[in-house]
Amino acid sequence: MNSCEVTTALNAIPLTDTAWYAVHTRSRHEKRVATELERKGIKTFLPLQKELRQWSDRRMTVEAPLFSCYAFVNIDSSAASRVEVLRTAGILSFVGGNQRIVSIPDPEIEGIQALLASRIGFAPHPFLAIGQKVRVRSGALEGVEGILTRINGSNRLVMSVETIQRSLSITIDGFDVEPINSSKKIN
Repeated sequence: MNSCEVTTALNAIPLTDTAWYAVHTRSRHEKRVATELERKGIKTFLPLQKELRQWSDRRMTVEAPLFSCYAFVNIDSSAASRVEVLRTAGILSFVGGNQRIVSIPDPEIEGIQALLASRIGFAPHPFLAIGQKVRVRSGALEGVEGILTRINGSNRLVMSVETIQRSLSITIDGFDVEPINSSKKIN
């Protein structure tokens, strides 16, 4: 077999597609789980936020998980990959159940990563399943999608990870947003 035939044969082998999945962890085990998964070579995403904690003798800024009891893994959907993740100490199950795990759309993970990278202030928000879905058209959050809400006279964008029913809310006054599925712009 010459090198041209080997290349053609390799190109014919389908590459396994990976997707993001949420795993439910034991309480306060999120960082430990993420470290162990990365040690195993599994792509992991654990969004963290800085929080000011008060103890009786001191105050300290700590990095806490953005979504308590959840971490995200990027794996193929094979049984072997799922078992390898589930064998990690501190993981209770995949979100959706171990028999029918549910993948998380890439834009939801990318939106959270963009928000964390932009260092724009945000706050946890109750999960919303209804409302106007919008996309930011320009600025640091260009392309980020979410649900438009109005709180205390301020426009806010609620970004949701539907699989784990958690949301984040950021002020978007001054950002140019457009509705998804419509050409009409909202200011």
